[in-house]
Amino acid sequence: MAKVRKTKASDEEGPWVTRSGTVITEEDAERMADEFESEDFDPTHWKRRYVGRPSLSTAGRSPRVSFRAPMDLYKAAWKRADKEGRSLSDLTREALQRYLDS
Repeated sequence: MAKVRKTKASDEEGPWVTRSGTVITEEDAERMADEFESEDFDPTHWKRRYVGRPSLSTAGRSPRVSFRAPMDLYKAAWKRADKEGRSLSDLTREALQRYLDS
Protein backbone atom coordinates (compact mmCIF):
# COMPACT_ATOMS: atom_id res chain seq x y z
CA MET A 1 0.00 0.00 0.00
CA ALA A 2 1.25 3.49 -0.78
CA LYS A 3 2.67 5.64 1.94
CA VAL A 4 0.28 8.45 2.79
CA ARG A 5 0.91 11.85 4.28
CA LYS A 6 -1.64 14.31 5.55
CA THR A 7 -2.08 17.53 3.61
CA LYS A 8 -1.72 19.57 6.80
CA ALA A 9 -0.06 18.63 10.07
CA SER A 10 -3.20 19.57 12.03
CA ASP A 11 -5.59 17.56 9.81
CA GLU A 12 -6.94 14.56 11.71
CA GLU A 13 -9.52 13.77 9.04
CA GLY A 14 -8.70 13.50 5.33
CA PRO A 15 -7.91 14.28 2.65
CA TRP A 16 -4.59 12.46 2.53
CA VAL A 17 -2.08 12.55 -0.31
CA THR A 18 0.08 9.63 -1.47
CA ARG A 19 3.67 10.10 -2.60
CA SER A 20 2.50 10.05 -6.21
CA GLY A 21 0.12 12.93 -5.47
CA THR A 22 -3.12 10.93 -5.43
CA VAL A 23 -5.62 12.52 -3.05
CA ILE A 24 -7.44 10.05 -0.79
CA THR A 25 -10.65 11.54 0.54
CA GLU A 26 -12.64 10.35 3.53
CA GLU A 27 -15.02 8.59 1.10
CA ASP A 28 -12.09 6.77 -0.54
CA ALA A 29 -10.81 5.69 2.88
CA GLU A 30 -14.27 4.40 3.85
CA ARG A 31 -14.60 2.48 0.57
CA MET A 32 -11.17 0.87 1.07
CA ALA A 33 -11.99 -0.02 4.68
CA ASP A 34 -15.27 -1.64 3.58
CA GLU A 35 -13.42 -3.64 0.93
CA PHE A 36 -10.77 -4.81 3.41
CA GLU A 37 -13.40 -5.79 5.97
CA SER A 38 -15.57 -7.74 3.51
CA GLU A 39 -15.77 -11.52 3.86
CA ASP A 40 -14.47 -12.19 0.35
CA PHE A 41 -11.30 -10.16 0.93
CA ASP A 42 -8.36 -12.58 0.75
CA PRO A 43 -4.81 -11.14 0.87
CA THR A 44 -3.27 -14.57 0.19
CA HIS A 45 -3.95 -14.00 -3.53
CA TRP A 46 -1.93 -10.78 -3.63
CA LYS A 47 1.21 -10.67 -5.72
CA ARG A 48 4.33 -9.35 -4.08
CA ARG A 49 5.45 -5.97 -5.42
CA TYR A 50 9.18 -5.53 -5.46
CA VAL A 51 10.56 -2.11 -4.70
CA GLY A 52 13.46 -0.62 -6.61
CA ARG A 53 14.91 -1.22 -9.98
CA PRO A 54 14.47 -4.56 -11.74
CA SER A 55 17.34 -7.03 -11.64
CA LEU A 56 19.76 -7.12 -14.56
CA SER A 57 20.32 -10.86 -14.16
CA THR A 58 18.12 -13.93 -14.08
CA ALA A 59 19.41 -14.72 -10.58
CA GLY A 60 17.40 -11.80 -9.22
CA ARG A 61 20.35 -9.82 -7.87
CA SER A 62 22.32 -6.98 -9.41
CA PRO A 63 25.01 -5.79 -7.02
CA ARG A 64 25.85 -2.12 -7.22
CA VAL A 65 29.38 -1.25 -8.35
CA SER A 66 30.84 2.15 -7.58
CA PHE A 67 34.24 3.57 -8.47
CA ARG A 68 36.03 6.87 -8.82
CA ALA A 69 37.25 8.18 -12.18
CA PRO A 70 39.21 11.22 -13.34
CA MET A 71 36.98 14.14 -14.37
CA ASP A 72 38.05 14.00 -18.04
CA LEU A 73 37.12 10.29 -18.25
CA TYR A 74 33.81 10.96 -16.50
CA LYS A 75 32.91 13.80 -18.91
CA ALA A 76 33.97 11.77 -21.94
CA ALA A 77 31.86 8.81 -20.80
CA TRP A 78 28.79 11.03 -20.29
CA LYS A 79 29.35 12.64 -23.70
CA ARG A 80 29.51 9.20 -25.35
CA ALA A 81 26.46 7.94 -23.44
CA ASP A 82 24.44 11.04 -24.43
CA LYS A 83 25.55 10.69 -28.06
CA GLU A 84 24.35 7.07 -28.12
CA GLY A 85 21.17 7.78 -26.13
CA ARG A 86 22.22 5.45 -23.32
CA SER A 87 22.71 5.72 -19.60
CA LEU A 88 26.16 6.02 -18.11
CA SER A 89 25.53 2.75 -16.25
CA ASP A 90 24.71 0.93 -19.48
CA LEU A 91 27.83 2.30 -21.16
CA THR A 92 30.12 1.29 -18.28
CA ARG A 93 28.55 -2.18 -18.00
CA GLU A 94 29.25 -2.77 -21.69
CA ALA A 95 32.82 -1.46 -21.39
CA LEU A 96 33.54 -3.72 -18.41
CA GLN A 97 32.00 -6.72 -20.18
CA ARG A 98 34.08 -6.09 -23.31
CA TYR A 99 37.23 -5.78 -21.18
CA LEU A 100 36.54 -9.07 -19.37
CA ASP A 101 35.71 -10.85 -22.64
CA SER A 102 38.99 -9.82 -24.31
